[in-house]
Amino acid sequence: MGVQSSTASDLITIDEDYSERVVLRRDLVARHGSTVCGYTSKGQDTVRELYEYLLKEYLPVRFPTLFKLSHDGTTFMNLVTQKLFPTTPPQDTYEALKILAETVEEDFFFLKPTPSGHEVVAFVCCFPSGWNPSSKLGKNMNQIHVPVPSYEKIGQSMERYFNRLKVGDYVKRVNWAVQTHPDLFNLKGNHVSESDKIDSNEVIDIKETFLRSELQTLTRLPQTGAILFSFKTYLYPVREIKAEGRGLQFADAIEGLRTGNAPGMWTYKGGIRWGKQVCDYLRSQS
Repeated sequence: MGVQSSTASDLITIDEDYSERVVLRRDLVARHGSTVCGYTSKGQDTVRELYEYLLKEYLPVRFPTLFKLSHDGTTFMNLVTQKLFPTTPPQDTYEALKILAETVEEDFFFLKPTPSGHEVVAFVCCFPSGWNPSSKLGKNMNQIHVPVPSYEKIGQSMERYFNRLKVGDYVKRVNWAVQTHPDLFNLKGNHVSESDKIDSNEVIDIKETFLRSELQTLTRLPQTGAILFSFKTYLYPVREIKAEGRGLQFADAIEGLRTGNAPGMWTYKGGIRWGKQVCDYLRSQS
């Protein structure tokens, strides 16, 4: 899993492109609705818990210049977007998810234990990387990760790890991929299966090629006991990585997908399409 201990400060981060990102997220929710927000009856209490925690406690305290509460504490004020929301979660769970989507950049999946493993009971995910978030709702971890090479080797250890995670514990990891377009919202195309017909000679545009990185966090919500999986997505142009002198290191990491302990990851992450061209560019002198 490659996780390391973390703190609550990694749960939500704010960057210089915050305003642009949350406007995009609001638009994505308006256009794609249940594709990016959803819940089952088992997930309603988890959404309410996170909503109240973020709007009433976490955001106004952690980022007091960006968010504040009304004098009576009943209204949350986003000083960047000028949006006002009640600190009491809306009765409509979907409305609560929509507000979370346009208030922070992080995407969230809420999981509860079942006899067959932890199951996704709610989600808000505006920035998927080549998959449909709504397809994960109601599924357990094994079902969700069917396309991921070698997941069966770590599936049981993942479940044990989730079961051991205590309230107040925060852990994080970084996941990365390469994509040949600038889109944050992407339902397909970033991943490749063994059965896909791929043109390994496909010409890509380096100017439109990015390292896509996710800062992922896990914690346990204290009231419902649900696992909260969140991730913040970053896009870094490959050209900038090379200009900063990290081209050789990045090329080695890409080619390491071939030889890692998860056979098939090179194909799954799309290296079969763009790997040679990107690595040649990163190692070139021009």
